[in-house]
Amino acid sequence: MNDLAPLRKIIHVDMDAFFASVEQRDNPELRGKPLAVGGMHRGVVAAASYEARPFGVRSAMPSVTALRKCPDLIFVKPRFDAYREVSNQIRAIFHDYTPHVEPLSLDEAYLDVTEDLKGIGIATDIAREIRARIKAETGLTASAGVSYNKFLAKLASDQNKPDGLCVITPAKGPAFVASLPVSRFHGVGPRTAEKMARLGIVTGADLRDCSREFLAQHFGSSADYYYDLARAVCHRQVKANRERKSIGAEDTFFSDLTDEIAMIAELDRISQTVWRRIGEKGGISGRTVTLKVKYQDFRIVTRARSLDRAVSGREEFLEIGSALLRTLLPVPKGVRLLGLTLSNLGENAAPAPERELALPL
Repeated sequence: MNDLAPLRKIIHVDMDAFFASVEQRDNPELRGKPLAVGGMHRGVVAAASYEARPFGVRSAMPSVTALRKCPDLIFVKPRFDAYREVSNQIRAIFHDYTPHVEPLSLDEAYLDVTEDLKGIGIATDIAREIRARIKAETGLTASAGVSYNKFLAKLASDQNKPDGLCVITPAKGPAFVASLPVSRFHGVGPRTAEKMARLGIVTGADLRDCSREFLAQHFGSSADYYYDLARAVCHRQVKANRERKSIGAEDTFFSDLTDEIAMIAELDRISQTVWRRIGEKGGISGRTVTLKVKYQDFRIVTRARSLDRAVSGREEFLEIGSALLRTLLPVPKGVRLLGLTLSNLGENAAPAPERELALPL
């Protein structure tokens, strides 16, 4: 069996500091200043401008930590309607070039341009044109990675940020992967990276030197995936109609919660947000309810319950979430965040393998 990934023309487009850039575009007074989108006191940073990043401010960082690192940091409340509007503009641009667009979030997407609608033929030229149109039509910059599979295209889009373009050809793919730390690989989270480091696996070259048997012994069912990544092989396809695997919402509180009634009230409000989002998606059904709790010390605990049928409605969704919360009572520390998610929404069947192609990027 051929061990090489099917060669495609894949572009990964990633907007630069998207939320923060929209805020700076719409408010000239914020330009050139360290900016964070999010709550100043009890929240987390949803996005940080490039002026804030030299101070160590990053997305998903607690706001209090961000302020400690950058006392002059300006906080702006998120405007998701504005971000969604710009995201829709950008996706419309993508669809001028290919129907095969897989959005990952409001600010990034994969495009398969193996056969592009404009007949340009060269993925690098398509990426340049898309970036130029995004700049002209939205006033924002985007970085893009071009390669022959999704794994490499995403790595490439991070290489020359902000406002950059990177192309990884089939000839350069294996050496590029070998030079990177495994912590940058999609699917290698912090814990897995730590485990790999204990085993002497720090770079892609280290991972490439491991046999399948060794990886299976230490990483089980993920062994083949890691073995392929180390050789710049990725079989994942761009899925234009990728189904969501979960829908949820969470909230960080101004004051830590310890009272059961107050926490149930917050879950009620969160459940309404989740059910509104479900309605916006056409009434998706799901079988699994997951509760997320973040304590005062930032420790996170999750609890889940799956039914043998779909959750009947918001009331049952809240009832299950509340029951999961009660299994954690009394709480050992104050609760700073609660979240509820509905999952087991169903997945598409895996596509049939493609024939390998040799195509110019």
